[in-house]
Amino acid sequence: MGSAVLALAALLAACGSSSSSDSNEKAGTYQVAVTDASFPAKQFIGQTSLMRIDVKNTGDKTVPALTVTVDVEGEEGEEARIPFAIHDPQPGLAGPDRPVWVLAATYPRRANSSEPGGAETSNAKTYSFGPLDPGKSVEAVWKLSAVRAGKYTVGYEIDAGLSGEAKAKTSSGVAPGGTFVADITTKLPDTEVNAAGEIVEIKPGGK
Repeated sequence: MGSAVLALAALLAACGSSSSSDSNEKAGTYQVAVTDASFPAKQFIGQTSLMRIDVKNTGDKTVPALTVTVDVEGEEGEEARIPFAIHDPQPGLAGPDRPVWVLAATYPRRANSSEPGGAETSNAKTYSFGPLDPGKSVEAVWKLSAVRAGKYTVGYEIDAGLSGEAKAKTSSGVAPGGTFVADITTKLPDTEVNAAGEIVEIKPGGK
């Protein structure tokens, strides 16, 4: 229980509201595409994994502020105030949000960068990656440590701004986004040392 409380406190501290919607955001529809997205389907407690979402501006206008909103799907996830968490409905709890994953400090960030790349917003579940020029891409990475066993679906939505005036659409006219399904277990995988001296997971049917 103590480690879960500490993890929640750290996550809350990382999810402050340091930016707000841009009143100069140009209204309109902006065409983008999710070109790649990945998150391990099988995880175990204590494992640190990378969630990657790559988004490209496929239109001819600069996206005012590319945003990514993430949420654990289902009623408990939607009611949580912080990302990558579920809400415990038990009455009287001082801290009812229970992390499923803990987000590492300085994340999310752009791929191959050591600098934070997703500005915090007034919504703790939304990250802003700033303007995105036509033809350019954002390769966003979240570093997450699993702390709660279970099977969860993480949904993500892409938008073009923070004020609600700029809307992102795909070439087919739908809102871009997707889901990851992750099964987190308490059982550690079987491992071995390979020829390179690295500790690797033993795959089913392998040695």
